[in-house]
Amino acid sequence: MKFTFLVVLLGLLLPSLSMGQELAGRRPNIVFIITDDQGYGDVSGNGNPVLKTPNMDRLRAEGVRFEDFMVSPTCSPTRSAVMTGRHEFKNGVTHTILERERLTLKATTLPQVLKTAGYTTGIFGKWHLGDEPEYRPNARGFDEMFIHGAGGIGQTYPGSCGDAPGNKYFNPVILHNNKFEKTEGYCTDIFFKQAQQWIGSVAKKQPFFAYIATNAPHAPLDCPAEYEAKFAGRPKNEAAFFGMIANIDDNIGRLLADLQKLGIDNDTLVIFMNDNGGTAGVKVFNAGMRGSKVMPYLGGTRASQFWRWPGTLKPSAVDKLTAHIDLLPTLAEIAGAKLTDDVKTQVEGRSFVSLLKSPDSAWPDRFLVTHTGRWQKGEDPNKAKYTNCAIRNKRFSLVSAGPKGSWELFDLQTDYGQQHDISKEQPEVFQQLKAAYDKWWDEARPMMVNEDVELAKENPFLTLYREQFGKVSQ
Repeated sequence: MKFTFLVVLLGLLLPSLSMGQELAGRRPNIVFIITDDQGYGDVSGNGNPVLKTPNMDRLRAEGVRFEDFMVSPTCSPTRSAVMTGRHEFKNGVTHTILERERLTLKATTLPQVLKTAGYTTGIFGKWHLGDEPEYRPNARGFDEMFIHGAGGIGQTYPGSCGDAPGNKYFNPVILHNNKFEKTEGYCTDIFFKQAQQWIGSVAKKQPFFAYIATNAPHAPLDCPAEYEAKFAGRPKNEAAFFGMIANIDDNIGRLLADLQKLGIDNDTLVIFMNDNGGTAGVKVFNAGMRGSKVMPYLGGTRASQFWRWPGTLKPSAVDKLTAHIDLLPTLAEIAGAKLTDDVKTQVEGRSFVSLLKSPDSAWPDRFLVTHTGRWQKGEDPNKAKYTNCAIRNKRFSLVSAGPKGSWELFDLQTDYGQQHDISKEQPEVFQQLKAAYDKWWDEARPMMVNEDVELAKENPFLTLYREQFGKVSQ
C-alpha cells in the first residue's frame, strides 16, 4: 500500500519537476512582435473601454501573460535590452538619436545567439539601434533585413540616425538586404506581408526567428481611412492612434491564420509586447498607472507581454517581476542555444522558462533600474545621474522624476498608482534601494560608449539612397 502511494505521488511530482526541461531545447519557430508607442492600456483585454483588439486578446487568452513586465521608457533602450539581455546604458544606448541609439558593436545579439542553434533570422520594420552599415541588422545576426531607418518612417536627425528621404507611412521606400525597394500600401501591412512571405519560404526547412517590429502606432498618427473611421466621433489624434493599433491587430490575425495554413501553428511560439509606456491613448485608459512614455513611473515602463505556443504553453497569468532583459536568456534556453562565457557575462537577465510552465515557480526578488537618459549632447552624464530615474523590486519603487535627487518611495502592494510618498515612513527601504541604484550607476557609467562620439556628416540611408537612385526626393 505504501509502495503504491509512493508510485502515485512520484507520478504526480515528476511532470512538475520536468516542466522546465520539457521546454529547454525544443527549438520552436519564434515570431516576435513588438509595437512602437502602444501602451499597456492600449489593449482591450487589459481593460481599454474604447479600443477593440481581438487578436491581441487572443494571444493574451491563449498563452502565458506577464502582468508585471517592465521595459524602458523609450524605444531604442528597450530594443537594445531585448537584443542583449542587459540594461541599455551598458549597451551604450542612452538616447534615441545623436549616435546614442547605436548598440555597441561589442555586444552579442539575440539573433546571433539563435543562429548558433540552427535558426534562420529575419527582421521586418523598425531596428533603431544604428543606421550605419556595421550597426545594421544584417551585420548583427539577421539573415533577412527589411527595415526603415531611424526611429520611425520619415524621421531624420543630426548625425547617422535617419530614414530614406521623403518617406511616409504610405508607400515607403524600405531597405531590403542593402537595397532600397519602393513599396505600395500602408507600412504595417507591408511589414507583416513581407514577414509572412519570408516565413512561408523558410517554414519546415529550419527553425526561424521572425522579428516584426512595427513603427506604428508611433506619431505621426496616420492610418488607412477605414481604420480611423472605426473611432469616428473621438478626437482626431485619438481616432488615428487607435486606428493604427486596430490595423496591427488585424495583421496579427492574418499572421496567425497563415501559421495555421502552413501547418506550423503548434510548432511556433508567438510573442507580443509593446516597447514603452503609453502615449496618445493614456487619457482614455492607463490601467490606473501614473506616467507615460519618457517617464520613470510605471505608466512609462510597464508593458504587455503575451507568449502563445499552442499545445505547449497553458494559458496562465504570471505576476512575478520580469523584464525585457529576460528575453534573450529565456529564448536561448528554449532554442537550445548554449551561451558562450562572454555572453553569459553580458546577460544580466534571467530565463523565465520555469514561469512559462508554472506561474508559481520560485522567483527571487530583484532590483530593476529605469533611467530616461536623453541628457544634452556633450553633457556630463553624472550630472543627470538622479534625474528622471527609478529603481524597484517587487514591492517598492523609488522614483526621482523632478529635479535631481527629488526621490519618492512607493509601496506598489498598496499604491500601484504611485500617489503616496512613504520615504519618511520607510527609511531603511529607501536607503536599500538608493544604495542599489548607486551601485548600478557605477557599473553602467563606463559602458556608455556613445557619449563623446562625433556626429556623422550625413545620414547613411540618404547616402545609400542617392547612390541607388541618383537623386533625392523631397
